[in-house]
Amino acid sequence: MTTPLTPNEAADALRRGGVVAYPTEAVWGLGCDPFDESAVMRLLAIKQRPVDKGVILIAASRSQFDGLLDWPALTDVQRDAVLASWPGPNTWIVPTTARVPRWITGTHDGVAVRVSAHPDVVALCSAFGGPLVSTSANLAGEPPAFTREALDPRVIGLLDGVTVGETGGLASPTAIRDARTGAQIRA
Repeated sequence: MTTPLTPNEAADALRRGGVVAYPTEAVWGLGCDPFDESAVMRLLAIKQRPVDKGVILIAASRSQFDGLLDWPALTDVQRDAVLASWPGPNTWIVPTTARVPRWITGTHDGVAVRVSAHPDVVALCSAFGGPLVSTSANLAGEPPAFTREALDPRVIGLLDGVTVGETGGLASPTAIRDARTGAQIRA
């Protein structure tokens, strides 16, 4: 593998339309600028994931989602449940504003979002200055990589870099819940 990128080097690559691998709470993820359609399409092609499934957005702080999430579409109780779980390994599907493109939401009317407490994610999103796409760094249908060494060379060879760091040690990817219903979408 190539020399690991620092958060600032990775953020520079992301601003140029790059796709990078980075550690999350449980597994290594693939990320790019969610508002760069060609970068997202490239990430999906690398992963062999259909655009209609949508992707997760991950952020360093709630403010990085300002203008993207339709908080008024939730009741106070629903919104408070989401916010009380952040930062942390809790992904929620939240209604979006018109600013969130279809290449992020797929066929859904909301977007899966997480404000992470993982220091490497926080450093990367902070250096980038906004939220990033976050999807597991593996080919669709293949097991996720829990360690840097387990990253698939077929995926890594197509990326603009791999960041420094290690996963947070969770045994499985974060659960995904629907903010409107509380239903668990992914255990």
